[in-house]
Order: sequence, then C-alpha cells, then structure tokens
Amino acid sequence: MRLNIFITSILLSTIVYGQTSIKDINLKAGKYKVGFKHYTIKDSTRTYRIHNEFNNQLIERPVPISIWYPATIEDNNSEQLTVLNYLEILKEEEEWKDLPNYFLLDWFHYLPNTAQNKAHLSEKVNAYSNPTLLSGNFPIVVYASSYQASSIENFALCEYLASNGFVVISSPSKGTDTRWLEGATTKDMETQSRDVEFLLKEIYNYKNIDTEKVALMGFSFGGLSNAITVMKNKNINAIVSLDGAERYNYPVLEQSPYFNLDNFTIPYIHFSQKEIPKEVLRNDKIPAELNYKFQLYDSLKYSNVYRYRFHDLTHSYFSSFGVLFANRDKRQDKSDEKIMASYNLLCLHILQFLNATLKNKKKANDFIENKSVENGFSESLISKQTKKAVEKEFSYKDFNDLAYKQDYQDLILLYKRTIAEYPNLELQEGMLNTLGLRLSFNKNKIKQGVNVFLLALHLYPKSANLYDSLAEAYFYNKDYQNAILNYKKSLKLNPENQNAIDRLKQLKD
Repeated sequence: MRLNIFITSILLSTIVYGQTSIKDINLKAGKYKVGFKHYTIKDSTRTYRIHNEFNNQLIERPVPISIWYPATIEDNNSEQLTVLNYLEILKEEEEWKDLPNYFLLDWFHYLPNTAQNKAHLSEKVNAYSNPTLLSGNFPIVVYASSYQASSIENFALCEYLASNGFVVISSPSKGTDTRWLEGATTKDMETQSRDVEFLLKEIYNYKNIDTEKVALMGFSFGGLSNAITVMKNKNINAIVSLDGAERYNYPVLEQSPYFNLDNFTIPYIHFSQKEIPKEVLRNDKIPAELNYKFQLYDSLKYSNVYRYRFHDLTHSYFSSFGVLFANRDKRQDKSDEKIMASYNLLCLHILQFLNATLKNKKKANDFIENKSVENGFSESLISKQTKKAVEKEFSYKDFNDLAYKQDYQDLILLYKRTIAEYPNLELQEGMLNTLGLRLSFNKNKIKQGVNVFLLALHLYPKSANLYDSLAEAYFYNKDYQNAILNYKKSLKLNPENQNAIDRLKQLKD
C-alpha cells in the first residue's frame, strides 16, 4: 500500500471537526510585503489530456505556476487576497475552473462543508495580487506539492517565507498523461520531478531571483520527487522535506534510473509526523515500521542531515490546507491549538534552515545545529537527530570545477593549495592533455588551454606528448616561436615524434 492510501484511511476512519483560523496560526510576517501571481505555461515537450473532457484530444502539457515574492505594494495597486482567491486557483488546477464557488466545499472531498470551513473562505491572507517584484536578489524555494495536490496547498508557509526575503514558486502535483497519478509510482515521481525541473528553468525569467541560491521544498509525495531531483540536478543548494514520502516509499526512489546516493550531497532537513498510535496501526492495517524506518536517512553519506519529529502533528498538518480544512482524527490528533502552534514552529524551523543554507546567517546556523532544548523547545514537543556528512573523495573533476571557476588562471598555485588539503588527488596526464587540447582549439579559450598544459608539464616534465600538444596549441594560435620551441623539447624527449618533425619542417619552409 502507498502512503497516500494510508493517510486517506486515517482521515476517513474517525473524524471530528476542527476550529482554526489563519490568525490563530500566528505566523508573524517578516519585513517584506508579499506579492502573489498565478499563471500557466505550456510544456511543448510533453502531451497531456484533460480527463474530464472525455475525449482523445492531446494538448501541450499545461504547468500552472504559483509564485510568492517580496513586493512593493502601492496604494490601489493590488488587492489583498482571501482564502477563496486561493481556492479559485485550486478549481483551475483540478480542471474545474468554471465550477461555481458555492460548490467548493461539496465538490472536493478534502474540503469538508462545515461552518468553520465556510468561515475560512473570507479570511484575508498576507499576499497581494500581482504587485511589483521588489528590487533585489532573493534566494528561491521551489515547492513540490503532495500527492495530486494544488500548488497553493501550503500558502501560509509560502507567504511567510516571502515576507522574510525568499521567492517561492510552486506547481500542482499532476499525473503523466492526465490530472490523475497512477498511485505513487516511480513514473508519477519522475513526472513530478520533471515539473520541478520546469520550474527550475522558469526562475531564470525573473531578474530579481538569485539562481545561485536554490532550495527544494516538498510535502509528502513532493518530498519523494524532490529527492530524485536532487540526485540528477547539481544546481540545488538545500532540500526541505515536510513529512516527505521518501521516508515511506523508499523502493519507489530506488527504482528510478536516476537513483544515485553519491549525488545527494547538499544539506537536507526532514520533518516527520508524530508516532502513529498502535490502535491506528492495527485498525488501519498500517505497517509498524512507518514509525521508525527511514532508509534514506540511514543511507546518505555525503549530506548533512537534520531529522525532526513534531510530536503534535500528524501527516496532514504539514500543510496550510491540512491545518485549516482537514477533519481531525480523535484517535491520534492533538487539539487545534497544539496543531496550529506546532505548524507555526514548523514554519520557523524551515525559515531558520533556509536562512542558514541560502543566506549563510550565523544565528540561523546556530539554531539548526543546536539541540531542540537549546532552542527552548521541549523534547516532548520536538525531537531531533543529526548526521554529519562524510568527506567525499576529491577527484580530478572536483579540481577541474575549481579551475573552471577561476577561468583556468594560476593553476599551479591552485594545485599546490589543493594537494595540501587532498594529498590523494591524482591528475592524470591523459586527462590534462585532452582538456588542454579541447580548450586550445576554442579560439576564445587558447590561453586557458596553454595554462592547462603548463600545469600538466609541471606534473609530468618528461612527457614528450605534452610538449607536442602545447606546441600544437601555440601553432593553432599562430605563435610560431613558442610552437618551434616546444616541438624541439618534444623531439628531445622522443626523437621519433613524427608530428614534431613534420611541423618543424613546415615552419622552416
């Protein structure tokens, strides 16, 4: 059974109605006003079918996008949103755009039609519609929604992060061919991962986003999809998981052709639900191992991992929708006051982690490294485990990354500094020769290619082949004097080097 099936059974078993409000969650906004916009872009590389139209017509895959951002709010420039405005986006993403609003709480099963939920619709939120993006250079958080959920399922958290100087971008969780997923399969995961990568491309259209500071954040199935995205994309700096299904559905992760734990090297924080009571495990036929098994955590070697358990939150309450709209299971759920207070603390911990990893703030880093009690939280409320990364072996590829960053200048000095820290580093002659030639034959990189050869000859001073290649670089650059000099050095080491003999004869003629 998949996690989403477990959760559904829990929610439907024994329910009571909640009494909550956005105000009672008490998320204190940061110094920035929050802008929000929603639009749809078509992915022309994939086809899609609108299930509810009951035909075979294929269209380009629509990717709805919600984005929260620090904004400039001018008088009468934009309107403060309500919860109902968000639910109208939900209608669109559920492909029921024209559904009358009075059907909202009857049409979607996860929005029970209660007096409390009706009261939520008119509540004001912190975001304003379509104001100007504030000038600056803000880190970006790409949010992956839970199983078949809307891009705005965690709107309160997204607004909170935007008010504290982050841009948050999200899209709904949709199936490969239609709105519906197959059942939390590897194919479903890969499809959502591709949508996340689509968002990673979309952020380059915003000049005020710092594309060098990127985090992924996902709830439930979105956490699973983000885990595989990290393994195939190196342009991500941190990952946040809100009771992510990578803890529950690890085999789905392993079945991906992109699965490679060695590529998971960035800071990773996972927030998990309270321990599921024995009564619920027994009655709902849920494996007891869900309470303790976490294979990804145990398997990661090269990532700093932070694992929190929130003892007052069950799975649904890691989202704004869950806190506000979900029915309560009286067998295990805490009071509404405790749920809202814990959701508040969850948002605080996420902000601190992002401040530490994307903004390099010392106080935030101290907060994340501290034990929960050192931050003022009882272990009966929040418990924590951490695991530090094992130092990964430094390879020639890592050295080349450093060389690339400094445009292949001062390579001998760079090598001396690097070998002092990583004495087992080996730069093979053949690799350096190939790299040097590749750069030298690029008219805009000839000097960089020569620098690679000079490093190579520093390491392999008796290589006739390297002198010959360096001479070729000079020859290609029409620096015939240095070409002749190095062809001669090559011949001195290897008198049978026919290329050098021919080149020298050509240059003499």
